[in-house]
Amino acid sequence: MRIGRWDIFRYAVAMLIVAAVGAIKASPAPPAELPAAATRAIDFAKDVEPILATSCYSCHGEKKQKGGLRLDSKSAAMQGGDNGPPILEGNGAGSMLIKFVTGLDPDNIMPAKGDRLSAEQIGVLRAWVDQGARWPVAAGAVVVKDKADHWAFKPIANPALPAVHNLAWVRNPIDQFVLAKLEEKGMTPAQPADKRTLLRRICFDLTGLPPTPEQLQAFLADQSPVAYERVVDQLLASPRYGERWARHWMDVVHYAESHGNDQDRERKNAWPYRDYLIQAFNSDKPYGRFIEEQLAGDALFPDDSQATVATGFIAAGPWDESSQLDVLDDTVDKRSAQNLDRDDMVATTASTFISATVHCARCHDHKFDPFSQAEYYGLQSVFAGVDRAERDYDADPQVHAKRAALKRQKQGLQNGQYVGGGDPLDPKVQAEVVAWEQTLAKPSGIWTVLDPTAFSSSGGATLTKRDDLSIAAAGARPDVDTYTVNAATDLKGITAVRLELLCDESLPHKGPGRQDNGNLHVNEFSVKAIARNATTAPAVLEIARAKADFDQAMWTIAMAIDHNPATAWGIYPQVGKPHVGVFELKKALSVEGGVMLTFSIEQTHGDGHLIGRFRLSVTNAALPLPVEKELLDANVVKILATPVAQRTDAQKAELGKMFLLGRIDAELKALTPPQKVYAAASDFPVQTHFMPPKGPRPVFVLKRGDISKPMEPATPGGLACVAGLEARFKIANPGDETNRRVALAKWVSDPKNCLTWRSIVNRVWHYHFGKGIVATPNDFGHMGTPPTHPELLDWLAAWFLEHGGSIKQLHRLIVTSNAYQQSSRSNAEFAKIDSGNQFLWRMNRSRLDAECVRDSILQMTGLMDSRMGGPSVKQFIEKPGIHVTKVADYDGFDIDSPDSRRLSVYRFIFRTVPDPFMDAMDCPDASQLTPVRNTSVTALQAMAMWNDRFVVRYSEHLAERLAREQKDMAAQVVALYELCLGRPPVAREAEAISAYVAKYGMANACRVMLNSNEFLFVN
Repeated sequence: MRIGRWDIFRYAVAMLIVAAVGAIKASPAPPAELPAAATRAIDFAKDVEPILATSCYSCHGEKKQKGGLRLDSKSAAMQGGDNGPPILEGNGAGSMLIKFVTGLDPDNIMPAKGDRLSAEQIGVLRAWVDQGARWPVAAGAVVVKDKADHWAFKPIANPALPAVHNLAWVRNPIDQFVLAKLEEKGMTPAQPADKRTLLRRICFDLTGLPPTPEQLQAFLADQSPVAYERVVDQLLASPRYGERWARHWMDVVHYAESHGNDQDRERKNAWPYRDYLIQAFNSDKPYGRFIEEQLAGDALFPDDSQATVATGFIAAGPWDESSQLDVLDDTVDKRSAQNLDRDDMVATTASTFISATVHCARCHDHKFDPFSQAEYYGLQSVFAGVDRAERDYDADPQVHAKRAALKRQKQGLQNGQYVGGGDPLDPKVQAEVVAWEQTLAKPSGIWTVLDPTAFSSSGGATLTKRDDLSIAAAGARPDVDTYTVNAATDLKGITAVRLELLCDESLPHKGPGRQDNGNLHVNEFSVKAIARNATTAPAVLEIARAKADFDQAMWTIAMAIDHNPATAWGIYPQVGKPHVGVFELKKALSVEGGVMLTFSIEQTHGDGHLIGRFRLSVTNAALPLPVEKELLDANVVKILATPVAQRTDAQKAELGKMFLLGRIDAELKALTPPQKVYAAASDFPVQTHFMPPKGPRPVFVLKRGDISKPMEPATPGGLACVAGLEARFKIANPGDETNRRVALAKWVSDPKNCLTWRSIVNRVWHYHFGKGIVATPNDFGHMGTPPTHPELLDWLAAWFLEHGGSIKQLHRLIVTSNAYQQSSRSNAEFAKIDSGNQFLWRMNRSRLDAECVRDSILQMTGLMDSRMGGPSVKQFIEKPGIHVTKVADYDGFDIDSPDSRRLSVYRFIFRTVPDPFMDAMDCPDASQLTPVRNTSVTALQAMAMWNDRFVVRYSEHLAERLAREQKDMAAQVVALYELCLGRPPVAREAEAISAYVAKYGMANACRVMLNSNEFLFVN
């Protein structure tokens, strides 16, 4: 019989269950209460230490400290672990140690493994604690190192330049630090790289592209002593620079354009954040401002629309759509999903900006670094008022400024503050109000509100008539309901009926629907008419057409009159605001003596999709009728019905306010519609069960990270270990979530935050040398690697601060050093001393990353599309997949299409469906933070570089370019070498490749060159 992997899995699970059950049966039941304390005097060495050594030290001793607890020394034990100090001197009954070994806390029964302590042993421990928990000097003198006593948490020093012997080699201070370390180790720097090598290196480093033959010839011909510096400045000024370094940042923040997880839905508007990064790097945005914009730009810089786009940083990571959309709010599962989402925000922020693994303190105090669980949840609470969602912004600065000013005026009017928004009682405003009233009185714009005489709910809901003649629903929320309303009118020549859907504080999200997300569905709307005093049956009025101010996608108002119970008019996601539907009659209705109208509103969709509050009106205006976007407030309608002479100042002010608000809304409507960006958002349309927070959600420190075990409330703050900064944020109004993010942004960007400024200079250094001064760019803690040149790291951080946080100047400083300009030639003697070249006795050789490979090929063919920005190009064909996640067919994509020729930074990045070619070349998994890319050399890469459709086709294009620009074979071979390798071939190379071309063709020769180490590696 064949045994499959599934059988093995099931067998293993069964054995685990059997073992667990056996363990449970073997473990004695915990006592119901504390055993009595021993009555004799307790000696630690004789009575206590044997118990601790046998049952406790294996998990809470020198080598291992589960839960952060160590019991083999008094000083360590008194510091406590995740649950606080385990011993209260003189109080055995109140000490956690005694409770845990007794088993009174079912979540913390100790020891976790092995035999339980006997009642006698517990009595000994209890008596020892009651008697003062005396520890002999030898046992109590173990000194536990202060976690905060670590190089990374100390203020940045500005060290003096070290003395060196070979001062002639020093070009700038970087060289002095590097050379001092080399001389200390008995090594010397390598010779300078030749000009061709150096140009290729700096071009790839700063722009991600190889030098063109023209660039190379110009550089070789320039004999000026500042020729190299001139090239560096040209590259830093190139638009390609921003594209290259934005791609690095996208790695660090795990940017992608799909959600990831099980429903990897597309994020259509993630790309503006990518464009923001490119622009920020190209404009050399000061790093402090760069930090602040990404954490709280919308609050700190409201006049800059790009500062709103910058908060795409917070939303860059994966998002669990199924848990956020499909799980009911305020359930354990939803709170767990929100907790994990905030965890990603904290991890991304701390890893990116301060190189700290704070997220490791989610379940307990950090095992190795001075980050408490309370501090972790304090950082979580900073993001408690935002989610990942789409929000509006204006790319045009003038439109942004205009919209912002209008919104401020509107907010001021709504708050009774009339500065900038006009005074409603101003005589000029009141004169305009008179003219406005006259337009409302015109036949084309006036509706007669009907006064319901009878109304009912077939499903048992409670319907109530309000003073404004609207009807509100409450009480029972049946699955299926039909509202029937009777109302009489004397109006003749009725041409249309209006259904107003109104908001109300009693409804979810203010309605106007009763569904949990504020939505509703009108499956069928119909009206019958009969003369007021007639006894005959009413006649059904034919509705010619229906239109609304808003139609939900696939749920339009036309479906409310199509006589199909499966279709309906919906208003999601524009809930929380009023809506209006207009039903135009096929034939005008005129009845002498008045008419009785009977309205039927069928709502059969289920799941609470019912109208919460509505109002009915009729008109005799000529068709077609406009659909009113803004509905007058009931109070304003009442004021309009009051003669002008009888209106109070309060009523005049209310009318003036409504007029001004209407004018502002009209001006807002006239502006170019805003664009969307996927970013941190606190106000967005409801999507199923994904709803914007009503202020910051409550965040608690969680016992062992368990969402069902909240402890004390979390307080927004940073890290106490950062010298010179307050750990707790002083926030005037913590209920305004933006204040929390502003506080964090200011804390991170503070010049005294030693972690921030060391982190960024180390990150830039890493991308230039292939390894950071600290080889773990996201972890400066005890488990990260120590700096190879700590004084240089501090000097760079101090220099960077002094120069305004200019990343371009930092690049220039690094790449103009002699340390950077060394050759990569090895030295057998030095390799024995420093095989990893951590002290930089030569330059590190590096392999081109995936984007550089692809973009270089595009540039060499002459077909590269250098357009910047805009929506990402999908270099695949989308096909339906299981549930939401699409199938991305990369093989079916036309690689000759214009979209194929955009630079790689503009390609659409799917988290779960990566491009096979880019994946083979070690392009990172966008679900993970990637401070350092994996660099492998595999057979799969060789196969991809030889057989991938892109490489094959663009090798043909490269051959076509060579044939087009060069007349004979010899010239084509020289041009091929100069394009691919930045040098002409030597005689034997030219002879060999010419023979290959003669036999297999130039296109295949191009493929050979693209597979060479000299193309794929940078010296």
